[in-house]
Amino acid sequence: MFRRFLLILFLVCGLAYSYDFSKVDSIVNSGISQKYYPCAQLLIGNQFGVLYEKSYGKLTYDDNSPILDEHYLFDLASVTKVIAATSAIMVLYEKGLINLDDKVTKYIPEFDNNGKGSISIKNLLLHNSGLKAWIPFYKYYKTKEEVLNAIYNITLEYYPETKFVYSDLNAILLGLIVEKVSGKNLNDFCQEEIFKKLGMKNTGFLPEMKENCVPTENDNYWRNRQLQGEVHDESAAILGGISGNAGLFSNARDLNIFMEMMLNRGKYYNPNTRGLKEERLFSETTIDLFTQRIEYKSYYNTRTLGWDTKPEPTSYRIPCGESISDNCFGHTGYTGTSVWCDKDRKIYIIFLTNRVYPSRDNNGIKLIRPDLHNKIISLLRNNN
Repeated sequence: MFRRFLLILFLVCGLAYSYDFSKVDSIVNSGISQKYYPCAQLLIGNQFGVLYEKSYGKLTYDDNSPILDEHYLFDLASVTKVIAATSAIMVLYEKGLINLDDKVTKYIPEFDNNGKGSISIKNLLLHNSGLKAWIPFYKYYKTKEEVLNAIYNITLEYYPETKFVYSDLNAILLGLIVEKVSGKNLNDFCQEEIFKKLGMKNTGFLPEMKENCVPTENDNYWRNRQLQGEVHDESAAILGGISGNAGLFSNARDLNIFMEMMLNRGKYYNPNTRGLKEERLFSETTIDLFTQRIEYKSYYNTRTLGWDTKPEPTSYRIPCGESISDNCFGHTGYTGTSVWCDKDRKIYIIFLTNRVYPSRDNNGIKLIRPDLHNKIISLLRNNN
């Protein structure tokens, strides 16, 4: 009831409707007009819920393509790493079924070779495990067993904890650990322990209604077909579409539920009680532990346990924009998806696109996304 009172007060005061989002719309629409992506979902929220939500464009650039609405699902790509794999690890951690310092070999004995015995779950989450960034498995292997054996027998690229190398292999191993410990596949575990509890009815791996998913790439190099409703990532595809690195489908409305829970440090309102009963998915200490940057003497680290934070400026614009506070966490996905939370300002921004349609060679979203986040933060801060 207290939450409903705060929400009513929030609306009565006019705060939710006192912003002019037309400049935000212009930025998103400029990406469509320049063919950086055919469509997008944007959702901006705070600790009380949604501040702004809008869908833009059509599923493809064709004139007769369906108009996007809030119900369509996006291939989240690497956002899977945080919404599914990292969150599943958090569940196991809270239940006392794993420790972050546990070695990977405790759960995957086949991994214990070529100097990899010291790699821990924490190293996988921080992407400082020593494993290489990526392997084009689709060029060499056809089955899940072949891919896993290749990962089990891989050699180290560098000594663990000496530098950061973002790696899909880390997330694949995290998903496998969840499955080994729980005895369930990653999709079933996440459905039971996370998505159904939060009321995320449209989130999961292997979507049944492919026509409800926005198209991604026209794969003319491996699968030789237009991809829609099947995972874009090649490694996750060989692994059966369920993997810790990619394969999750969702929309902005479902991700809003998840990000509101994260911003509220684990609290959510049971959808079965119409939002009247407050419950907790994670403890405050677990949320804080997994969303705080961890420092290393050997290298400069911007990562939390699973999530990224505000990167250092480089020759490329940072995806979350320069205006976001240092006290933030988020993640991007290769297909053109992102979720970012500014803990100081108590807001989160969900921006989903299919920028890989019809080809992955289009990188225009790198120009749009920073400006979009900067404009949103400026708007909410200055009301202009």
